[in-house]
Parts: sequence; C-alpha cells; structure tokens
Amino acid sequence: MFDFSLMLEALYVIFTPTNLSFVIGGMMIGVLFGSLPGISASMGIVLMLPFTYYMGIIPSCILLVALYVGASYGGSITAIMFNTPGTPEACARTFDGYPMAQQGKAGRALGLAMSGSAIGSIFSVFAMLFLAPFLSQVALKIQSAEYFALTILGIACIASVGSKNLIKAVITGLIGIMIALIGMDPMTGVTRMTFGSLSLLGGVEFIPVMIGAFAMAEILKQIIDRHETKSFDGDTQVKMETLTLKELFIYKVTIIKSAIIGTLIGILPGTGGSIAAIVSYGEAVRSAKDKARFGKGAEEGVLAPETANNAAAGGAMVPTLVLGIPGSPTTAIILAAFVLQGLQPGPQLMKEQPLLLYAIFFSMLLASIVVFFVARVAVKGFAQVLKLPYSVLAPVIVMFSIIGAFAVSNDMGEVWMMLGFGLFGYFMKKYDFSPATLILGLVLGRMMEENFRRQLLLSEGDYSEFFTRPLTLLIFGFTALVIFSPMVATYMKKRKLKKTITIEE
Repeated sequence: MFDFSLMLEALYVIFTPTNLSFVIGGMMIGVLFGSLPGISASMGIVLMLPFTYYMGIIPSCILLVALYVGASYGGSITAIMFNTPGTPEACARTFDGYPMAQQGKAGRALGLAMSGSAIGSIFSVFAMLFLAPFLSQVALKIQSAEYFALTILGIACIASVGSKNLIKAVITGLIGIMIALIGMDPMTGVTRMTFGSLSLLGGVEFIPVMIGAFAMAEILKQIIDRHETKSFDGDTQVKMETLTLKELFIYKVTIIKSAIIGTLIGILPGTGGSIAAIVSYGEAVRSAKDKARFGKGAEEGVLAPETANNAAAGGAMVPTLVLGIPGSPTTAIILAAFVLQGLQPGPQLMKEQPLLLYAIFFSMLLASIVVFFVARVAVKGFAQVLKLPYSVLAPVIVMFSIIGAFAVSNDMGEVWMMLGFGLFGYFMKKYDFSPATLILGLVLGRMMEENFRRQLLLSEGDYSEFFTRPLTLLIFGFTALVIFSPMVATYMKKRKLKKTITIEE
C-alpha cells in the first residue's frame, strides 16, 4: 500500500528551490551530454560524481536521475540533425529522423522525439511507482535463456528493417557479432582475434565504432558527394512541432505498444534502451500497413524508438533500486553513486528509505515534464549551428567525434579505430549495407554469447532448455513473427496482384 503522507512529503522535498534547480540543471546537463557523440549518460554521471560528495543523499540522487532522463533524450538531437547518434540507444532514430531532417522537417522530427521521450519516461515512472515490487519479482525469475532469446529478437528486428536488402542486413549484423567476440573469452579467459594487441584484450568498444560508422561515414559521404553540402534542406530556423492531442489519438497504438515494450525490456537487468528501441521500431514496421514509408521519414519511425528508449530508462531503475541489480550500464553507475552516498539499494531500501524512493520517482517524473522546455532551448542552439556552411560544420563534428572516441579510455588507439570504421562505414553506405545493424550486432553480440553459454552451463549442456521455458518460447515465437511476417505479406501481395491481373485478362 502507498503511504500518501510520504508521497506529499516527497513532493514537498522535490519542489524546494534547491532541489528543483537540481532537477532542471541535471536535465539540461543530461541533454548536453547525451547529444555529444561518445559523451554518454554514463560518462556524464561519472563526471558529476565529485560534485555530489558534499551534497545530501536526496539532492545528489535527484541530480543524477534527472541527468539520466535528460541524456536519454539528448542522443536524438544529433541523431536526427547530423545522422550522428549521441548515444548507442539513439541509433534507431537515424532511420527516419535524419531523412525527415533532410526533407526540411527537422523541427517535426525533434518534436516527435521530444513527445515520445516525455511520454515514455512518464509511463515508466508510473510503472515504477505502482508495479515495482511485482515487476522485481518477475525479473528475478528470468534466466540466461530468456536474455539470449531477447538478443535474438533484437537482431531479428533490425535485420528485417535495417536495410533494403535483408541478406545485406544479416551479413552486417554477423560482422558486428564477430567484432564483439574480439578480446578475452568471458568464460575461460582465452584471447580471441586480438592479433597480439594488448589494447584488444578488453574487446572492441562500441562507442568509437558507432561514431565512426555514423558520424565519420556521413562526413565522408557529404564531402565526396559535392552536390550535398548542407546538413539538410529547408529552413534552418528549426521550430519544434510537438504532438497535438489529435495526433496523440492517431498514434495511440504505437505510443502504448512502445511504452510497454520499453518498460518491460528496461526492467530486465542488463538490457538497456538499445534493444528496447530496436524492438519497438521493428514492431512499428511490422504492424504498419505501408512498410515502404519506413527509412524515408516515417513519423512512427521516430516516435516508436524514442518512446521505448525513455520508457526503458525508467524501467531500468526498478531492478536497480528494488533488487540492487543494475538494469542498464548507466544505472550501474547510478548504483555505484548511491553506494558512495552510504545507501544499499535492494529489497530493504523500500522499508528503510521510502522517502528517498518517492523522491527519485517524482524527480524523474518532473524531469520528464521539464524536457518539453529544455529540449526547445537545446534545439535552438543546434539550429544556430546548422546555419554554418558544411565546410565549417564538418570539422566541428570531426573534432567532437575525436574527443568522444578518445574520452572512452584516453587512448589514441580508439581514435584510429573510429577513423577506420568511418572509412568502412562510408563503403557500407555506398553499397547499401546498414551501419545500424553493425552497431546492434556489436552491442548484442557479447550479451548473446555470454547468456547462451551460461545457460548451457546451468543446464549441463542440455539445449532443450531453450525450447521448454514458456517465456523463452514466447520470445522466440515473436522473433519468428518479426522475421517471417514481411515475407508472408510480400507473398500475399504478389498473389493478390497476380489474381487481379488474371481477372482483368
């Protein structure tokens, strides 16, 4: 049961001038960190940690979770405007967001992303508030087999929508998975495909690969294709166009499905928003009547992954707070920050620090609402940047890309890797391969391998465990639906066309 007196006290705490400024300030800092390539929410929280040492427990928690919410949206700004995802989770927004920007609809795309961000966050906060104890118990019952099935679902979704050619998308995804296998074997510690390089022992960082495959590849493309010298066509006076109440009703199914998908996937420990965004995008394409619109500027292609990504951000806080298990890489940093403050997230936290939990819930809710105002300020700043000639803009993007790649581990090797994947990404774009599929294969590859092998260890080599667990079968069933439904739809369409021609003759 809810303690309404504690809820009111938490609201009073949040709306004190100091804590309110932390919510707004954290939100703005998060949007900034999220929008800069390679400078993710995790890095932003790490950089802010020293400032929280001398703050109280509640103010520091408020600041960090507001930053987390802001960064979840910030990655979409550069993904839409420059085809450069600020965070790995923002990759899916490049599919339709960047084409919209090239058509002069950057304001509309950013408005859709902002609306989806707020709706997804608000939905997940209420899910946290009302369902946290129940959902945490469900999450505990999920084992490696379900996580493996989920990674297969994520790859299946992107393979079906990430490229015009399914075979090319699958090949690129497999390349990403192979790259993810570089480094030390997670089970035995044996080195794999390191070629004697010590810097590869820890594996390939996906942030330099992501920056190279998207940002550097796009710059090379723009430079080589001299006739395309602007970041996008149309008015550089970007005006935000948020969803109206009528449009909310039109897109209600997409929004509700994406919010539920994001929240449920976010609750699973260790998943994060990348899978949620991709699965939601894949479901939006699968259920659409006109699938040809996607990849060319479909509004649902921006709204669905953004809603799911931000819902996953809120959902990831459930296992972090209730179980003490990080729900995503970023919440792992937040968990460490809580421990530094003398807190011990876990089942006892709800009994020992209920006021803190309510304060965190309401600060995330308030930060989700504040995004409507902060996003407008951020977008106006980026709109001024778009007035620059591409000959000036390109070096600025390159500079931030180099900083982002170097900041991962303060190693120039990461910069060279980023540049190498920039060249590789250019040829991928040229020959219609999907950079997003490569990134997803890299992000999910190691998670897929670890959970597959861990489940085999638990079952003593019994493969039937993957096909006898109800939830695993459900996920595999949905995966099959994602893979085969486009093929069936194409077959039915050809059959109908053939029948029509026969009748006419």
